[in-house]
Amino acid sequence: MTDDQPTDDTAEAPDREETDAIIQEIERKRSLGGLAAVVVAAVGITFSVFQMWLAAKGFVLALTLPLIGEVEFVALQLLQINAIHVTFGLVLAFLLYPASTGDGPIASRCVRLGAVVDDRFGASHPLSRIVHAAGGALRWIFVDPDLDRVTPFDLALIPVAVLSAAYFVTDFDEIQRMRALGLESGRAIHEVFTFLDPVAGLLGPLTETSYAMVLGVIGVLLVLEATRRAISLYLMLIVAAFVVYARFGVFIPQNAAYVGVLSIPELSWPAIIQNLWYNTENGVFGIPITVSVQFIYIFILFGAFLEMSGAGQWFIDLAYAATGTRKGGPAKASILASGFMGTISGSSIANTVTTGAFTIPLMKKSGYRPEFAGGVEASASSGGQILPPVMGAAAFLIVQYTATPFADVIVVATIPAIVFFFGVWVMVHFEASRLGIGGLDPSELVDVRSHLRRGWFYLVPIALLLYYLIGARLSVARSAWFTLIAIGALVTLVAAYSDETRGRLGAIFALLFGATVVSHYVAGTGPLVAALGGGTGGLSLQAAFAATVGRLGGISIIAGVLTLATRPFLDSPILEFDQAVDDAAESTASALGRPGLSRNGLYRLGTFLGKSMDGGARTAVPVVIAVAAAGIIPGVISVSGLGPNLVALIKAVAGGSLVLLLVVTAISSILLGMGMPTTVTYIILVSLLAPALTAFGVPELAAHLYILYFGVIADITPPVAVAAYAASGVAKSDAFQTGIEAFSLSLNKAIVPFAFVLTPGIVLLRREPNAAELGVGDKYAVLGSADLFDLAYLVPEVIVPVVGVFLGVVALAATVIGYVYTPVGRGERAAFAVSSLLLMAPGLAVRGALDVIGLFGIGGGGGDEVSVAIDVALRGIGLALFVALVLGNRGQGASGFFSSSESEAESTPETA
Repeated sequence: MTDDQPTDDTAEAPDREETDAIIQEIERKRSLGGLAAVVVAAVGITFSVFQMWLAAKGFVLALTLPLIGEVEFVALQLLQINAIHVTFGLVLAFLLYPASTGDGPIASRCVRLGAVVDDRFGASHPLSRIVHAAGGALRWIFVDPDLDRVTPFDLALIPVAVLSAAYFVTDFDEIQRMRALGLESGRAIHEVFTFLDPVAGLLGPLTETSYAMVLGVIGVLLVLEATRRAISLYLMLIVAAFVVYARFGVFIPQNAAYVGVLSIPELSWPAIIQNLWYNTENGVFGIPITVSVQFIYIFILFGAFLEMSGAGQWFIDLAYAATGTRKGGPAKASILASGFMGTISGSSIANTVTTGAFTIPLMKKSGYRPEFAGGVEASASSGGQILPPVMGAAAFLIVQYTATPFADVIVVATIPAIVFFFGVWVMVHFEASRLGIGGLDPSELVDVRSHLRRGWFYLVPIALLLYYLIGARLSVARSAWFTLIAIGALVTLVAAYSDETRGRLGAIFALLFGATVVSHYVAGTGPLVAALGGGTGGLSLQAAFAATVGRLGGISIIAGVLTLATRPFLDSPILEFDQAVDDAAESTASALGRPGLSRNGLYRLGTFLGKSMDGGARTAVPVVIAVAAAGIIPGVISVSGLGPNLVALIKAVAGGSLVLLLVVTAISSILLGMGMPTTVTYIILVSLLAPALTAFGVPELAAHLYILYFGVIADITPPVAVAAYAASGVAKSDAFQTGIEAFSLSLNKAIVPFAFVLTPGIVLLRREPNAAELGVGDKYAVLGSADLFDLAYLVPEVIVPVVGVFLGVVALAATVIGYVYTPVGRGERAAFAVSSLLLMAPGLAVRGALDVIGLFGIGGGGGDEVSVAIDVALRGIGLALFVALVLGNRGQGASGFFSSSESEAESTPETA
């Protein structure tokens, strides 16, 4: 971390094409054009419209028409909704992700086979020509080496996926009957496809097989194939192994050592498929997909709308304006910008590349090494998934799995997230001090006040979201929907605003508002329905005004659209759409033969809407596929009855040691999460390990947050470290070394989870007085107002630990960077590390030490909780050691308290 290396003073920011290429290389997603691009956009926009309708209207697809009233098209059940949701994901996955790019093991062997045949018989031999012809046909059917075309194999899979969803919609009564009687009670294939009767004898037993069974098998296989494409072969094999285990786990001998507890009752294939494909509690359409339908997708749309409105660049500029002139300003701005962008993007890869395209070149230019610059960006970007209010998809799964209000999840996650970003901030500050890196020239930055005046409306949706979630305590889905409407209204108003049109815009808005109040007062409905003679009767003036306020979003959008219609080529002085919107407007206008449309305000607004919905759908595809596949694992655990046996096995392996169990969970999370979405890691490990953690007395919410944290760390842990790999592509640095830097900068993210599991007050959780009588999820509660006045509890169990954690990450930064006021020697680093551990997690040190002593038969191990008095005393010792080290480092130069040749050899950098 402290080796000086030459920096690249001529670093230039990569252009959009280069950053897109980096993302494409990592995600292996197609870049389509022509008709294929139009089809993908159409499917994506339809997917988003479907999800927005669900968020606004629920599961009843109905429309209110003037003079006619409400027309109900269809009322769907949860299983049907989930099936449609997954089908959209499957269709887009087959369109966007290739089956093969020709560089896999099978394709490589086929190429070698052709070469072997050529060597053996000659290129002109008929056999060689047959082999090459067959290879060419297979390549055309399956392979997309340039990631730019949809293959025939993809086109064949899409209607099969649609057929599976159609069965849920058209034959739901049969599905309900089979859920009680089994899949064998469903119609046979020949009863569904009567045209097969003449050839029924050729198909053998297949014609008598349940149609639902066949569709279920095909559906599970399609999910596995989409998982292989969009996520990884690794995850597909894990999920497939669980499916095979559900059928053949019965053959594990019950009396076998260690693995005997994995023996399960015998399950038939129909029973397995029924639970994995026709169930909303477990399997493909289980809780994870339900969460995706109700929460995750709408928040992905929220981020897409914000991003396409230009909020991303505005947040980056704000971060630089706020911190760019400080010591190490570019790196500190990177941390802030990544935190802001984490609100928009739940993907650490996209966050790293999007933000890093601006921040990494500036960090390199200011004097940071390329590997360190990439590490800072990867580390901070990975934190976006743990930063409230909009966390990664796994946060919504926590809500569902723990039955905890999202507002409480935000409260619990806030302090650890702030601690993480503060820790990275301190590390880059110490590194800047060590290298003598100053800030940027103020002339290179925007003015904070003018920047806020220009883009204040980007902050409104986030403030509204917090109000809806915490203040009004609305459901997650309703909060996201109302915030989405607010974004649309704000963007439309701002797009129509200028010095020329502001009077016109205000007049139209006032007219629409007044007309809506009057129509509700007179007819109890909106102006259009009232004008056509509809309505349910007048409301009181107060009720009419309240109803109109509830429609402010729609009124704002109509006012903005009408204003733009009167001034179509208005150039808004304060709104700059994302470059992707401008590019899409220009390309589509040119395709229509009317390039001038790209400057039309209404056309650009429509492009913004379409691009946001299309972008949201594309972003959601890997999430939908991941949670659908991962849902199979808890499904198998549930249907097989494995859960209790697994908890017993884990507790036996842990030997009564909570510290050992926490370490095993952390390592499992990191290993499993390498190269896989955090959501998948969370679902799998929550199913396997969370029950064991809560059995040790860990608060349920803290256990889930613990697993989430280490799943996030996997994104920056070598050798895979996908976020660090993305950052290295921008920084032009060594990928492995960038991963080392990112992991080192994120070390506090690995220690803080131990701290809040052992001291729940850090995440503002308090054990209920009657916890022994309560269920697992009710033993702890988020602090209330009464707890804040209970100083006997608040000071030792909340304030002292929280302050200790913040000071501990400073000590950790000194350990990692090797610099505070002056260089820190090896001995001082070790002492700083000890103080960091005592300040952040003294319980970990005590219980870990007792576990080690227990191995030698001394004492009973570290199973018991550390008392509050001992906890506070150890933090006090850590504080005293920390203060002594800092004062010694500042007052005694490089020698400090622990003189070393290393510290004396290091030169003192110039101050910035």
